[in-house]
Amino acid sequence: MNGVTIQTTTRPSEVECAAVLEALRMFTREAVPSLDNHDFAALVTGIDDGQVIGGLIGSSRWGGFHIEMIALPEALRGKGIGAKLLDLAEQEARRRNCNHMLLDTYAFQAKPFYERHGFEVFGEIGGPAPYYPRFFMKKMLI
Repeated sequence: MNGVTIQTTTRPSEVECAAVLEALRMFTREAVPSLDNHDFAALVTGIDDGQVIGGLIGSSRWGGFHIEMIALPEALRGKGIGAKLLDLAEQEARRRNCNHMLLDTYAFQAKPFYERHGFEVFGEIGGPAPYYPRFFMKKMLI
């Protein structure tokens, strides 16, 4: 490893993350004809101040749509907003011609919610309660 150093951090900057992503993209460009990576967000904002208070973050790539994160404040749960976020993500996934959606969730999170919306477990990692197991879920769109 001549000419390089390795540094660790618990707070990588956006610039640092973008540099690592670019290294991955350079490698990927040589292996596949198209990166086909497109971000998506459905943001929940406060009416009074317009500040983001929750939402869904995802991306599509090569026929799959990955929900990276979905979160709502406690006061907004159980009001159909999470279902609307999933519906918007699914509509976008279908618009992008994705054939499946993916997400992961821990035991203490929202597995039953996702199951009610058509997701099923395809993988699981065990570990100490109350966090684990961790569930990997998919929803087929075709």
